[in-house]
Amino acid sequence: MLNVVKAELRKLRRPTLFFGTMGAAIFFTGLITSFIYLMIDSPQGNGDRGRSISREVLTLASGSVNGFASVGGFLGIIALCVFAAQTAQEYTYGTLRNLLIRQPGRMKILVGKLISMILFGLVMISIAAVISIAISYILAPGAKVSTDLWFTSAGLEAIFTTFINVTISVVAFGIVGMVLGLLLRSPISAISFGVLWILIIEVLLIAVKNSLQSWLPGAQLSAIASGGSPDLSYTHALTVGGIYVAVGAIVASVLFVRRDVAN
Repeated sequence: MLNVVKAELRKLRRPTLFFGTMGAAIFFTGLITSFIYLMIDSPQGNGDRGRSISREVLTLASGSVNGFASVGGFLGIIALCVFAAQTAQEYTYGTLRNLLIRQPGRMKILVGKLISMILFGLVMISIAAVISIAISYILAPGAKVSTDLWFTSAGLEAIFTTFINVTISVVAFGIVGMVLGLLLRSPISAISFGVLWILIIEVLLIAVKNSLQSWLPGAQLSAIASGGSPDLSYTHALTVGGIYVAVGAIVASVLFVRRDVAN
């Protein structure tokens, strides 16, 4: 399995993939974090879906990672795309059959690919965390937000907790992407379906009936990153989102083991 991880990491280190992914993560992190502070007095709000994040909230010990938590859902979508593409392209390029000749254990290949992509995701999350906290610290004085509590023991605990929550969310999004890649066996189809569902279909469904937010997978995984939301508790999001991910992973794993490797 270690060889599978090393081989997959070699593919993930390709400059076009690595720098493109990290560039997208840095862009969205910088944009969303900056928006929170630059639009702090805007009547249209400075948070997700017009929500207002006040100075009082930003001066709390958790204020330094408010932007980082807010960008967790976007990092999850990026992870979904990367995991889906790296999984499905083995079928598109016909390389899975060659991999199985060297390593007949299909589950070893699957788990090895998952571990390598999780490591890739951790690098992306770490970079986003540093960028978000740095931008928050730079913009806080201009927004008249006190940073006195940010790096106290409580502040460091908030940073660690948020990092864990965002990691859980991003990895869960990534596994969903991997599941779609295994089910659809096409990078374009897997990415298109995942992004379309999360960014358009779920938004429309919630707009029609807000109570659906408590049961849609994308909403659960995004809520985990922010430690819960006014409409979704952290425990509920973790439970329902975990069920979605677990069921999808089991179904996809069974199909991966039993189906023919040809696309």
